[in-house]
Amino acid sequence: MTYSPPSPATAPAPPFGRALCAMITPFTDSGALDLDGAQRLAERLVAEGCDGLVLSGTTGESPTTSDAEKTDLVRAVREAVGTGASILTGVGTFDTRHTVELALAAEKAGADGVLLVSPYYSRPPQDALEAHFRQIADSCGLPIALYDIPGRTGTRIEPDTLLRLAGHPRVVAVKDCSYDFLAAQKVISRTGLAYYAGCDEHNLALYAVGGAGYISTVANAVPAHLRSVLDAFDAGNTAEAARLQQRATGLIELTMSAGLPGTVTTKALLTRLGLPAGPVRAPLLPAGRETADGLLAAYRELTGADA
Repeated sequence: MTYSPPSPATAPAPPFGRALCAMITPFTDSGALDLDGAQRLAERLVAEGCDGLVLSGTTGESPTTSDAEKTDLVRAVREAVGTGASILTGVGTFDTRHTVELALAAEKAGADGVLLVSPYYSRPPQDALEAHFRQIADSCGLPIALYDIPGRTGTRIEPDTLLRLAGHPRVVAVKDCSYDFLAAQKVISRTGLAYYAGCDEHNLALYAVGGAGYISTVANAVPAHLRSVLDAFDAGNTAEAARLQQRATGLIELTMSAGLPGTVTTKALLTRLGLPAGPVRAPLLPAGRETADGLLAAYRELTGADA
């Protein structure tokens, strides 16, 4: 027996789509923002199945791009994709006032939503964390996705905090990198929050328990393949969805769990594929040749391409 997914009449559409790419930020060889490259990459990602693009996140090297560059990136990508995809942009910082300023700038630049990471380094307790998110939600007219990635920020957005924040009309989604699958199921079952897998190995698993989809780093290279996993599941072919997810395991592992940040590995692979990428910005360093060779081999094995 195969599972029949909920009909559109009973399953609300995810606020930013299902298949989202955490897009890298292309730079020129000199390290400047490459807006032309960003537009070309965005167009390719949408053409190959991405419903939405997430700019200036972890993969987008947001700590090393200026406020002006973040705004310029939103404008350029919006120009490239038009209304063909949602644009979610990272505005989270460790300073509430600065985050509000970035959120307002993103709204003016044409973003469809903002991604708010927990304030890092200062490690606020949960009541302060909740107040931080509420202040931004009250100040900005855009829908908000909270980004729970305690391994990088040092601060978890606890499930009870998420349950309270779900009552705010502009808090609509979560990008989940908590690696706490039980907590994710708890919040999904008790709220209307759209839960997006932020770790590619969880794309299908979270979707299968009611998640909205994914915000994927690996989608920079293989957007169509990752989209096919969700499509197979929605068609009721869960065995095929599992097979497609498993086929991506090698590339996911090399991209996300090989001891280097996903930005570094993704840019190395995109460069080998002749796609817009450019260097990473310091303090990151580029991947070595052996790493790039391994990524390209995994890509070829997954796609059957000769690139």
